[in-house]
Amino acid sequence: MPTPARLHVAHALHGVFGEGERVPDIWDRDLGEDAHLAQALLGHCLRRWGRLQAWVKPNLKDPSRGVPLGTQVALAMGLAQLAWLPGVSDHAAVNESVLLAADRELGFPPHKGLVNALLRRAAKDRAALAAQLEALPASLDRSPAVEQALRMALAPHGAADQLEALWARLQQPPRPAFRVLKGESPEGLVPDLEVPSALRMAEGGSFPRPWLESGAGMVQDRTSQALLAYAWNRPVARILDACAAPGGKTTALARRHPGAEITALEAHPRRAARLRLTLQQREVEAEVIQADAAEWLERTEEAFDLILVDAPCSGSGTLQKHPEWPWLAHDELPRLTGLQRRLLTAAADRLAPRGLLIYAVCSWLPEEAEAHREWLAEARPDLRPATVWPAGLGVESGTAPTARFQPHPLRWEGEGFQAFALTWG
Repeated sequence: MPTPARLHVAHALHGVFGEGERVPDIWDRDLGEDAHLAQALLGHCLRRWGRLQAWVKPNLKDPSRGVPLGTQVALAMGLAQLAWLPGVSDHAAVNESVLLAADRELGFPPHKGLVNALLRRAAKDRAALAAQLEALPASLDRSPAVEQALRMALAPHGAADQLEALWARLQQPPRPAFRVLKGESPEGLVPDLEVPSALRMAEGGSFPRPWLESGAGMVQDRTSQALLAYAWNRPVARILDACAAPGGKTTALARRHPGAEITALEAHPRRAARLRLTLQQREVEAEVIQADAAEWLERTEEAFDLILVDAPCSGSGTLQKHPEWPWLAHDELPRLTGLQRRLLTAAADRLAPRGLLIYAVCSWLPEEAEAHREWLAEARPDLRPATVWPAGLGVESGTAPTARFQPHPLRWEGEGFQAFALTWG
């Protein structure tokens, strides 16, 4: 039987390519120290899936014939280990992949011999294999949806000719960022010079798992932290986090505005239960309501001094964090943009005079942010831009603060976000 780490990777790949599913956040939770191998292997397979399959095809007896998914997975995992994981022995890379091919659930037993032969041949010169794979066009690893997302990320900054540079940057695994919740930061973390609330791992530092498990800190992408480092000096007594799970932004809002009453909405029962537990563990006082945010906003008569709508979106800005994104179906944009506009309209109606509304999506697509901003400017002329972020985080030239949050994707390390801020009265 293959090792647990490789079984987890194979299941994740089958979920992506067989079922069109995202890789669950907790897919490697029970692997212990083997999680490092699993994470590296899955990352290489997802980031280089197109090239791995392109290498296999001409090495088949009949390249025109289709290859079962179980065989594709076994070969991709074996090739990735041979090419990019020097700590894995030839024997382990080949033998474990053959065992996967023989698995009736995850493999295709008739192709055991094929997998064994191709990988043994590749193992004879691992450096040459890596060079062959890297020499294949990077575009093989990009779907049309990715091409569109990259173009849209660069267009507002006049950098359309930098697509390959952006893609290369996104192929590097993301570096985590952290936020202190109580006490001092642990040894091995250093301040982020661009984002005052954020901490990064020092060179050679280890992941601060005990500190995180103690509840003294949390992982939060530096883009999210920069988004919530808005400049706002008006009184904030009532806050609404309209799409609150998993709780990172709710936690940050509570720290920004101690003493404010916070209402956190989450539609899904399990996510709402997890949100309550997370906020309780972090000692954040908030009323968690399990409800569809748009429906709740449309029926409530309450008004809020600060509303955050971190809306459901395509997730195109999370390409670096979610390398499976290129291989998923992306046919829900009309539904998502309709939901976003409904949420934004309902939230604007519940904003108190002189309050602050922040709308954000982790997407680079203009349909999910800029189009809504332009539409709302006509539909609600009483709302006006609130310049709450430093100039460098927007798309405008100059040094004046900005009401549009859209960091340059090549100059900014972190997830791709678009946001805008509004006020009235």
